[in-house]
Amino acid sequence: MCYDLALAAKLSGILKAMPVLKTAGNLDLDVTNTWHKIGMSFPQWPVVVNNNGIRLDRYTWGPIPKMLDTPEKVRKQRQLFLNARSEKVLENGTLWNAIRHQRCLVPATGFFEYRQIPGWKNKVAYYIRSREEDIFFIAGLWALSNSWDVDKPERIPTFTLLTRSANKLMRQIHNGGDNAGRMPLMLTPALAEKWIQPDLTDTDIREILQYELPSENLDYWPVNSVRKVKPDDESVITRAEYEGLPEITY
Repeated sequence: MCYDLALAAKLSGILKAMPVLKTAGNLDLDVTNTWHKIGMSFPQWPVVVNNNGIRLDRYTWGPIPKMLDTPEKVRKQRQLFLNARSEKVLENGTLWNAIRHQRCLVPATGFFEYRQIPGWKNKVAYYIRSREEDIFFIAGLWALSNSWDVDKPERIPTFTLLTRSANKLMRQIHNGGDNAGRMPLMLTPALAEKWIQPDLTDTDIREILQYELPSENLDYWPVNSVRKVKPDDESVITRAEYEGLPEITY
């Protein structure tokens, strides 16, 4: 699943990627470069929402559904909700179906995924980005969540990333683990703007959820593990050389 994101961009870059935001409010939002954030740290992230008007705001990655009704449950299970399977959005009775009208966009300049190689002890991390857009948008859903923080007892705005079945390239990179064969639901600029329109029908939503970014629209290369502490700078995405690394073909 997609737990590792990069947003090496400033506010001006996000506005360029989504011009409709230039007429929105809250354009003094502090946006700073980050070359890697892991979802399990539940960071704040800039998101585009259309909640009484299109705006850019900072939401916390990782909803806390009502079923997580104790601090212990939150600590143990919250990470399960960092991503949402797109197939569940229109499935009656699911958490994601209940908030399908609370749609948002998650800007990113890239994401990281791990490749399992037969005979290798460790998986190899890859950095993946769009070849078409400097900043792309991932479909998401937002919700107000109980913070379970004694210092901040109010409900906080949170979000989850939507994932879908992987394209041919990503099936070869994200090929191991319980959630192999998934990728973030990356949208074209036109679909991104449509995703946050408030009057979408379930048919409209289904059409967007079925979009698959072509493999040839992605750039990728191996990097050193991003699960180890390191400076938050461009060195995180520096190409790593691995002797005998099998090529990826699609």
